[in-house]
Amino acid sequence: MGDEPNSQATSDASGHRIELSGPLTIARVGTTERSFEETPDPLIIDASGIERIDTVGAWLLYRTRKERGAEIVGANETVRELIAEVESQDQGVHVRPEKKPGPYQTLEELGHWTTETGKTFVGLIGFFGSVLIAIASILRHPKRFRFNAVVQRFDLVGVRALGIIGLMSFLIGIVVGQQGAVQLQQFGAEVFTINLIGRINVRELGTLMTAIMVAGRSGSAFAAQLGTMKITEEIDAMRTIGVSPVEALVLPRLLAAVVMMPLLAFWAMLMSLVGGGLFVWVGLDIPPLTYIQRLQEVTPLTDVWVGLIKAPIFGFFIALTGCYQGMQVKGNSEEVGLRTTTAVVQSIFIVIVLDAVFAVFFSQIGWN
Repeated sequence: MGDEPNSQATSDASGHRIELSGPLTIARVGTTERSFEETPDPLIIDASGIERIDTVGAWLLYRTRKERGAEIVGANETVRELIAEVESQDQGVHVRPEKKPGPYQTLEELGHWTTETGKTFVGLIGFFGSVLIAIASILRHPKRFRFNAVVQRFDLVGVRALGIIGLMSFLIGIVVGQQGAVQLQQFGAEVFTINLIGRINVRELGTLMTAIMVAGRSGSAFAAQLGTMKITEEIDAMRTIGVSPVEALVLPRLLAAVVMMPLLAFWAMLMSLVGGGLFVWVGLDIPPLTYIQRLQEVTPLTDVWVGLIKAPIFGFFIALTGCYQGMQVKGNSEEVGLRTTTAVVQSIFIVIVLDAVFAVFFSQIGWN
């Protein structure tokens, strides 16, 4: 305690004077601050007796001079330099960033989105390349193919999705039939509701809604599973022991999505037709036999092929995007949620874009 700084207050014609002596450090600054508070203005601080000072002591002197207009006299070079350094760091901080004008902010967000989209596109191409390399490796060494992992993914992607996809498709068939009938009744053409149900569900909605459901269900699961394995360093451990994560984790998921998507799409087509048939039977008094005969007449086989051709391609891109985002997880568990959300959004976006491309392509080749 003999090291504690002393402060002695005196008064003269020029003002109230405080003489400091000893060290002025963080451990001793409390008593000095109280002395400053108890001394009225105008205040003169005599720093000639300070033996040692740190940034906290210098901040006290600087703040007192700034807020009360105190005069600091007798300070040696070290004290003056430290006060000047503290003063140079005393800058205002914006708790919230300044808002830019609307057009500039919009352009900045658009540029950021464009940059992220470009990075994702390049990353997906690179990831697709690694998948091709893994496929070539499996073809050269068939014993490395993990059949049990593929069967497990079949269960996850296909079998467990039958219920929700069937219910969704059944309800969509009813909705399409009801909305179509409301419009066609204005022209006395309710019978053409069957045409609408058959063509739109078989050609478009059956496969598209199945792909969206698989993206939200299985694509998100792929991203979350691989992301969690990245966080727990299981993927790094696999590389350490010489196991390729793409071969062991990505290929089974890709194969399961590609194989199960056509089956799920066909199931969705059937259930939507059943839902539509139930509606026209109850709401339009068209018996099931007439409904089935009319479906055979108005729904060409090419519509079924269009839906089934699109399905495996949709499944491939859903699995590819989900696995890619899962493999990009870094840092903490929050990143898993963000990447999972990104995987679902990107998968659905890619599916819709591909569906538009297929619509134009099949129209050009005459499969209308």
